[in-house]
Amino acid sequence: LSLPCTQFLALRIGSAGSAKAFLCDSGLSFGTGMNEFHVPKRPVQVDITSAGGVTHRVEVYLAEFASSHVGGERISDLLNGGAFLPATDELNHKVVFLSCSGLAVVRVPRAVEAEDDAAAHTIPTEHEVEVTLLGGQALKGLISYVLPPGRARIIDFLNVCPRFIPLLVDDQVALINRDHVAQIELLVR
Repeated sequence: LSLPCTQFLALRIGSAGSAKAFLCDSGLSFGTGMNEFHVPKRPVQVDITSAGGVTHRVEVYLAEFASSHVGGERISDLLNGGAFLPATDELNHKVVFLSCSGLAVVRVPRAVEAEDDAAAHTIPTEHEVEVTLLGGQALKGLISYVLPPGRARIIDFLNVCPRFIPLLVDDQVALINRDHVAQIELLVR
């Protein structure tokens, strides 16, 4: 349906549940149409592991610009900011809404979770760790964070970290749901 820029289709629901469609005049001019309201997204393939230990691949769509920081939207923005993660299941190509609380680990390419320029110019505190999940799965990697001096112990970070803890593993970031962590062991470098 193509409408002039000053009109839009509305739906009126009656008291008995009946619906009638009608045109409304908004009095607004959008120039080239409604495209100004389109938010460009980029697809990113991620591997998710559920609380039950089942892993499969989904495609998530990220905005080109994040609302809470400089640069593009990250998977962690979606995981830490909402109750559900919208995705497309790679096997059946259906749109699904994954409960973030039911996700144990979400693995993404490191470039997708890249920090902004300000964080890149700060020397982080880093710890090599082994994270054991409630189901027994263990992941080894690097926890990296920036906190003020005197408050930069790993326990300080773990007490204030977001719901999904970023663990650097080779060329990926494993975003680990802290509610599914049984223990975190510091490894000697």
